[in-house]
Amino acid sequence: MSRGALGRLFALSFLLARAAAQDFAQTRFICTSIPLDMDPMCSAPMQNSGPVEDIKGTILQLRETILQQKETIMNQKETIRELTAKLSRCESQSVSEPSTNSLKDLLQNKIDHLEKQVLSRVNSLEETKTAVRNDTTENRGKIENALNSLHQRISDLEKGQRNSRPTDKFQITFPLRTNYMYAKVKTSLPEMYAMTVCMWLKSNASPGVGTPFSYAVPGQSNELVLIEWGNNPMEILINDKVAKLPFLINDGKWHHICVTWSTRDGVWEAYQDGLKRGNGENLAPWHPIKPGGIMVLGQEQDTLGGGFDATQAFVGEMSHFHMWDRVLTPGEVYSLANCSSKTLVGNVIAWTEANVDIYGGATKWTFEACRQIN
Repeated sequence: MSRGALGRLFALSFLLARAAAQDFAQTRFICTSIPLDMDPMCSAPMQNSGPVEDIKGTILQLRETILQQKETIMNQKETIRELTAKLSRCESQSVSEPSTNSLKDLLQNKIDHLEKQVLSRVNSLEETKTAVRNDTTENRGKIENALNSLHQRISDLEKGQRNSRPTDKFQITFPLRTNYMYAKVKTSLPEMYAMTVCMWLKSNASPGVGTPFSYAVPGQSNELVLIEWGNNPMEILINDKVAKLPFLINDGKWHHICVTWSTRDGVWEAYQDGLKRGNGENLAPWHPIKPGGIMVLGQEQDTLGGGFDATQAFVGEMSHFHMWDRVLTPGEVYSLANCSSKTLVGNVIAWTEANVDIYGGATKWTFEACRQIN
């Protein structure tokens, strides 16, 4: 309710009260004795009661109007409070917008500064890279010229050695355990129902000398493998079947080893330095060694002709690798180990320089087995 309305309401109340007071002044009171137990209001005369009742009704109406106006005022106060809160939020947002814009400007300036630093660093690196590239190109040319000269000298020396030595008097050296250094035999193996493989080995590698040779065919990478891996004993694998061999050869000395095998009952024998050290059976019985594969020296094949693993590589020296498609007798094996037979060579694989190619840094050197053991 507005102040004007309240003023008019109080003025009206005052006039009504004044009129009632005037009527009250003109009224006469009559004293009448009444019994003690009678209500005094019942004995009062009811003369001129009309104006008083009107005043009472008006006052009640005014009171109800005041209550309604009070409730309206309370509702309006609540609305004013809500509007004031909203206005405060709007004012705070309007105040924060300049600070947000200021933060954006600060971040943009920082980004621009970082971009300039990055561009400056990139330009500096490009200039350094160009200088290093020029130096590297010059040094690389010098190194390549030196290497070419060295390779030429080695080739000349090897050519002189090859011209002066027999074709079977050589060894292959595998100085490091890598997955790229190996030799490959050019001869293609036939289907074999029996075999003997012999060679000279020298190694002090630990743990294990690695894989002297592996023969893989399509669909079977472990058709024929000789391997000593880790702390395990040396093993011969035929068609993924395994026999453990009693060889002890990682002492840095030359040793002659032979392994014989027959598909009949899978019988096998192992010889070291001309003497039988072990034998067994049930090694891939009735499974002929398949033809058309690849024979690799110094690495174990996980795929046909590849898939080498450095941990399984042979480290040491190898010579006189021969293979037959039959089982040699103990006397023949002994004569090979003691160099008493000069005509017994492999009829499947014979050790000649023209039959073995080397890769990845393996080298060929002159070697005479009988001179080494005597």
